[in-house]
Amino acid sequence: MSTATSQQTTTEQAATAHPATMRAISQDVLGGPEVLNEVEVARPAPGPSELLVRVHAAGVNPTDWKHRELGVFLGQPPFVLGWDVSGVVEAVGTGVTLFKPGDEVFGMLPYPYGVGSHAEYVTGPARAFARKPATIDHVQAGALPLAALTAWQALVDTAAIRAGDRVLIHAAAGGVGHLAVQIAKARGAYVIGTASAAKHAFVRDLGADEVVDYQQADFAEVVRDVDVVLDTIGGEYQLRSLRTLRRGGLLVSILPFPAEGLAEAADRLGMRTELLLVEADHTGMKAIAELAEGGALRAAIAGTFPMAQAVKAHELGETNRTTGKLVLVMPATSGASD
Repeated sequence: MSTATSQQTTTEQAATAHPATMRAISQDVLGGPEVLNEVEVARPAPGPSELLVRVHAAGVNPTDWKHRELGVFLGQPPFVLGWDVSGVVEAVGTGVTLFKPGDEVFGMLPYPYGVGSHAEYVTGPARAFARKPATIDHVQAGALPLAALTAWQALVDTAAIRAGDRVLIHAAAGGVGHLAVQIAKARGAYVIGTASAAKHAFVRDLGADEVVDYQQADFAEVVRDVDVVLDTIGGEYQLRSLRTLRRGGLLVSILPFPAEGLAEAADRLGMRTELLLVEADHTGMKAIAELAEGGALRAAIAGTFPMAQAVKAHELGETNRTTGKLVLVMPATSGASD
């Protein structure tokens, strides 16, 4: 083989191993699921303290379709959605010591502006990730980060729940809720969940001690002396939840917008409120990995979709009838280990 031919072959192999572009799900306007399109964009490169991750699976969360429709924190498109990611490290930026190419990792990109995991590759701070537990696959790992971190930061970091605490978790069969039940039980709490009757068996199987059918009973009338409420719904649920708390109890809402009069009502009743916006968190991800590794935390998968079917994932999610998490599975990408 001539030198010129050898150099050409090497160049072609490098281009295959490190493609300049990638496929992603993007949008040019705000709107319904139909605005999502599979496009080809430049593949990112990791900056200092960053990883380039070949995405194997990425969760789809309510915040994705809210941003798709309303922009929320991201403003006007174009943008690529997705904060959850599980995959394989393709390259590391300057200064990264925690991971090497070939490592399997999972994590949540910094919320809200680090978005972009609904793509074949994504970059993010190395310390937004943890090693993927060997006991779970990429679909499981891709479903966990945002929802599990939200539950962990609400119940452990903010509320500091401990053994014997009575914890009320709203929408206990939902994405955050079903993981929160498991985290609370792992901490030794007594867990009460709200869910429709059809989902009671599922919530009990997660470990809940009591389940309230919110369609048949007013939870605020039947639940009492709770130490912590995890609100995943917002609005008037926040105000009604105050009635379930003991004096000095804490309401943590993952909807960072208070109902009108919430602070005043809580103060009058001698209770506390906190509004949480989830943060990327290496320590939290390591704790979640440990729970998942030991079998104490597992995401229920409501459905998996090829990346090209992101529209269908959004349509299903917006029905608000799913149990657990929805996950996009990325196509096989050449040039990286499986």
